[in-house]
Amino acid sequence: MQLFDSHAHYNDEKFDNDRYELIEKIYESGVTRLINAGYSLESSKYALEIAKKYDWIYTISGISPNDIPDTEDLLEKQLQELTDFINTEKQFNKIVAIGEIGLDYYWEKEEEKRLLQRKAFIKQIDLANKLNLPIVIHTREAVMDTLQILKEHEVIKKGVFHCCPLNRELVKEALKLGFYISFAGPITFKNSKNAAEIIEMVPLDRILIETDSPYLSPEPNRGKRNDSRNVKYVAEKIANVKQMSLEDIAKITYENASKIFEI
Repeated sequence: MQLFDSHAHYNDEKFDNDRYELIEKIYESGVTRLINAGYSLESSKYALEIAKKYDWIYTISGISPNDIPDTEDLLEKQLQELTDFINTEKQFNKIVAIGEIGLDYYWEKEEEKRLLQRKAFIKQIDLANKLNLPIVIHTREAVMDTLQILKEHEVIKKGVFHCCPLNRELVKEALKLGFYISFAGPITFKNSKNAAEIIEMVPLDRILIETDSPYLSPEPNRGKRNDSRNVKYVAEKIANVKQMSLEDIAKITYENASKIFEI
């Protein structure tokens, strides 16, 4: 059985002490494809550096809503640097999407800064379209604005709602728009009372699994540092809800991730 962790952060400092030793253990565990996700210009560069060391690891590059600069001028500068970086590195075929990008109103309460988030999101959708890449979306407490932007700004290659919030309206509309839904550790939490209902909403050909490592460890490892070996617990939850075998869910999600990221 092979598993595909569609979103993790091995560029995170929480892996500084054992990063490469752990990555070897992950592959040995049966996780044979992995997306190492950027969230800022620097983290995107580091994510690619790690991915280049392994033929089974790929990466996404982008500026997340929690990492955009404070002014529009600085944002434009960073986006140009991001574009130049991706264009320079695309020869290696390792950058498979623009992300993670989107909106996060949980941390940002000022409307002026939220407006800057929206501008960054739209500009990176435009970048993805120019580069013919899908996008990977982070959205938190910003469902309506996220959907409005996606409805008003066509995403040519579509993409993924990563660690998708368990929100019925978001999932329903995201599926209508042609996006994939990626589930992570929270679907295994005992207090995720609507997880089964949301999982049932998503057809098998649109489901992905991820860890978002080092965060959001699933049960039975909740509260510990997460890594990609735990993606099997996310797959197990989906298998239980869909009344299918773990092997079938592993195969389906592996094929789905390979398709959307064109690997």
